[in-house]
Amino acid sequence: MDATRTRLSFAGDWLMAAAFLAGTVLVALLIVRELRSGGSGAQASPTSTAPAAIPSDAGSVQALALGEGLQIRVGDAADAALARLGSGVTLLSKVGDRGPLGAREVRSYQLAGTKFILVLEPFERGGAQRVAGIYLQ
Repeated sequence: MDATRTRLSFAGDWLMAAAFLAGTVLVALLIVRELRSGGSGAQASPTSTAPAAIPSDAGSVQALALGEGLQIRVGDAADAALARLGSGVTLLSKVGDRGPLGAREVRSYQLAGTKFILVLEPFERGGAQRVAGIYLQ
């Protein structure tokens, strides 16, 4: 015994195909708009907004060699990084402000005629301060 089933009419098939096509185009347009705008910033790093204390001519680096095998890298704990600074390093200025995730410190130093700036801030809410940026002048 064959069961009878209902079948949409020819016009109903075309209407369903048109609705599916319109939905696909809408989703594609939303994806393109999101890619152009850069998203909501969920992937932004803590240093996405440069502190006002950083001069415009300063260049960002990922690591700073201090000699004798000592290095400071972005991501190092602030206490450990500051402990690696030797006696030849002179603190020029220290500016505190509020970053997106907590208190931020911008410290300017000079070592043998080279000026560098360390940005110290937490990478998560309530976290310990870390080296968020190293800038050379």
